[in-house]
Amino acid sequence: MIHAVIMAGGSGTRFWPESRKVLPKQFLKFAGAETLIQAAYMRCQPWITPSNTWVITNQRYAAETNLQLNGLPQEQLLLEPVGRNTAPCIAWAAAEIFKQDPDGTMIVMSADHIIAPAEKFQECAKNAASILQDKPDVLVLFGIKPNYASTGFGYIQRGQKHVTVSGAFDVLSFKEKPDQATAESYLATGEYYWNSGIFVWKAKTILNMIEEFQPEIFRLLNQILEQKLAIEEAFPQMPSISIDYAVLEHAKHVTVLEATFDWDDVGSWQALSRMIAPDSKGNTRLGKTCVIDTRDSIIRSQGDHLIATYGVSDLIIVHTPQSTLVAKRGDENGIKELIKQIGIELGEEFL
Repeated sequence: MIHAVIMAGGSGTRFWPESRKVLPKQFLKFAGAETLIQAAYMRCQPWITPSNTWVITNQRYAAETNLQLNGLPQEQLLLEPVGRNTAPCIAWAAAEIFKQDPDGTMIVMSADHIIAPAEKFQECAKNAASILQDKPDVLVLFGIKPNYASTGFGYIQRGQKHVTVSGAFDVLSFKEKPDQATAESYLATGEYYWNSGIFVWKAKTILNMIEEFQPEIFRLLNQILEQKLAIEEAFPQMPSISIDYAVLEHAKHVTVLEATFDWDDVGSWQALSRMIAPDSKGNTRLGKTCVIDTRDSIIRSQGDHLIATYGVSDLIIVHTPQSTLVAKRGDENGIKELIKQIGIELGEEFL
């Protein structure tokens, strides 16, 4: 059977001040009627049942997750005591799935991606699962064909084409987030995909890979499963490492499948202009706004609060009842430093 695994433990600080530690971005609505986590849950149905859908999040978000996903069985909600990146979280989900379904296939995704249409996503997932019917030891990744030279995504270099599945290729290499010149060279070759962070594999295969390449994670996971250590004691001891570094860059049999759906990882406020068409001056506006002589800005307000601008450009302006952000658009490192400084000067209350 196919099991959906939705990772929903991130804090989403790059969407501050709307996304905060008490309510991160996966629980927010941006461009639709559903929150991001609700959209992720719904795009897996009805072809994956709720009893085969798993959500992994932090213990602090248990109540909000239950509120937003009221059809999710309680036993399918895995609660991390602390965040330890994607490798420990995926290993835990794989172990739980393997207990129920030793031949189970996992499709792993993040709760904070925007994907459309759902039918194309499901079709790609089924194509990926079909690869495993003949080659159960393969790890399949979804690659996004780049339409611009992004410096914000990791890249996958494709190799030899698969004969049986259209759009599937061997993976030659993984590339870190590049500088602008390197990103442009990747785009020019046509050999590279953005790494979507969506994976399909057998639960037993990824567990074998974890055991081989991350024995400490595997050891502690077994301690949890055998009830020798509580999750609150064992999980914090696991290395904090992504599944890419932990396994994918070491594994021999990795396939990239070209996605046919639209995808955005909604990594920062910059993504809003990709989700909502800007006006004739390049402004992306949500909520109650009035602008004159304003260009290339992202403006987001809540409730009845009005944001009015005159004679500005290249700004991000976000108002919430508690905080207001005004920042230079495109300077994500600067915003990151600002949030860090708020924590130092004002404490956790505003984060």
